[in-house]
Amino acid sequence: MNLVQIGISHHTAPVEVREKMWLSADEVREALRGFKSRGVGECVLISTCNRTELYAVGAGDGTADSLRRFLTETKDTGGEVQAGHFAGATDAEAVSHLFAVAAGIDSMIIGDIQILGQVKEAFALSQETDALGPVTNRLMQAALHVGKRVRTETSICEGAVSVSYAAVELAGKIFADLSKKTALLIGAGETGELTLKHLSSKGIGQIKIVNRTREKAESLAAAFGATVAEFDARFDALRGVDIVITSVSGPPHVLSAADLHRVMKQRANQPLFIIDIGVPRNVEPAARKIDNVFLYDIDALGAIVDRNLGKRKAELPLAETIVREETAAFLDWYNSLQVAPTITEFRDALEAIRREEVERNANRFRPEDRELLDIVTKRIVNKILHTPTSVLKQSAEDPASTRTLLRIDVLRELFGISRNGRAKHE
Repeated sequence: MNLVQIGISHHTAPVEVREKMWLSADEVREALRGFKSRGVGECVLISTCNRTELYAVGAGDGTADSLRRFLTETKDTGGEVQAGHFAGATDAEAVSHLFAVAAGIDSMIIGDIQILGQVKEAFALSQETDALGPVTNRLMQAALHVGKRVRTETSICEGAVSVSYAAVELAGKIFADLSKKTALLIGAGETGELTLKHLSSKGIGQIKIVNRTREKAESLAAAFGATVAEFDARFDALRGVDIVITSVSGPPHVLSAADLHRVMKQRANQPLFIIDIGVPRNVEPAARKIDNVFLYDIDALGAIVDRNLGKRKAELPLAETIVREETAAFLDWYNSLQVAPTITEFRDALEAIRREEVERNANRFRPEDRELLDIVTKRIVNKILHTPTSVLKQSAEDPASTRTLLRIDVLRELFGISRNGRAKHE
C-alpha cells in the first residue's frame, strides 16, 4: 500500500508549536496541489487546532522526512517547528491511527464531537483538489464509517466535558424548554462567551448582556442577537431572566446573597439558575441556600466534567475494538485487491525470465531435447512459485492478518518485480 502518515499533534508538541502548523482550507488546498506536483499519488491533509496530519499513498521516492520538510515549508514557522515535533506511521498502523482520530479516541478530550466533521472536511478538500485515489478514497470513507459506528455503538461522546457545556446541560435539565427562557450574561469573559454560545446553539429564547465596558457587551450582543443593559442595572435585569452567567474578573460577589434574596421576592420566587464561572467567585456562596436559586460554580461544574470524562474513558475498550475491527476490514479489502495481481505478476515475471533464458540457450541443446528443456524449466519455475503464492493466498484469507502487505512488498523486492509487473533482471 505504501501508505505514509506524518503529523504534529497534542501528543508531540505544545500549543505554541501546533498553532504554527495550522492550515486554513485555502492553505490545505495549496499544500495538496504541492504534494501532487511532487509526485505523490494520493494524499489527504487534516488540520485542526490540535493536529496537522498528512496521509499519502504512492509517494514515489518521497520519504517521510521529505514529506515532513515540504509540509513544514508550507508555513512560515520561524524555525520553531522541529523534526522531533512530528510522529508518523505506515500502512496498517497509519490506517489504525486515522480510524482512532475519526473515532475521537486520539483527541485531547476523549470523544471529541468536532473531529469527525473535521475529517469529513479534509476528505472534501482532497476530493475538490483531485488529490484522492482509490486507496485514500476508500480509506476516508472507512474513517467516517468508524466515527459513526463509535458514536452509535458507544457512549464515548456523551456528557459534557467542558465547564461551559456542563453549565448548558444543567440548564437543560432544570428548564424543559430553553426556547421560552431568557439568559443574562454578567461580564464578557472568554468562558462566559463560550457558555453563551452553547446556550444559543441550544435555542435559548432571549439573551441580555451587561458588562463594565459597554463596547464589549455591544460586540457580543451583535454576534448573538442580544440586548445590552448598563452594568449598574444588573439587578433590574435579574427580575426578568431565567438563567444568569457571571464571568467578571476582579473583586468577588457582584451578586450577594442579600441582593438575590431581594430579587427573588420581586420575581415571586420563580426559579433562577446561576452559573458562576468567575475567579474569584462572582456570587456569594450563601445564595445557594435561597429557595429556587440554583447556583453552580467552577468546582461544581468541574466535578460534573470529571464524572463525564470517567464515563467516556470507560467506553474506550469498546471504541478501540471497533477501530481494530474496521482496520482489519480495510486491510482485508486492500489485500484482496493486491494478492491476485501480485501472484499473476510474480508468475509472469518469472516466466519471462525462464522464456528469455531458454531462447538464449536453446541452440546449445539438440532439437529433440528442446521440448524437454521447456518442460523442465517450467517445472522449476512452478516449484519456486508454489510456497510464496500459497503463503500469500492463506494470509489474504485471514481478515486479522496485517502481514500480507509486507509479504507483497518483500516478494516484489526480493524478486525484483516492479509495480508494472516486470522483473528488473537485466
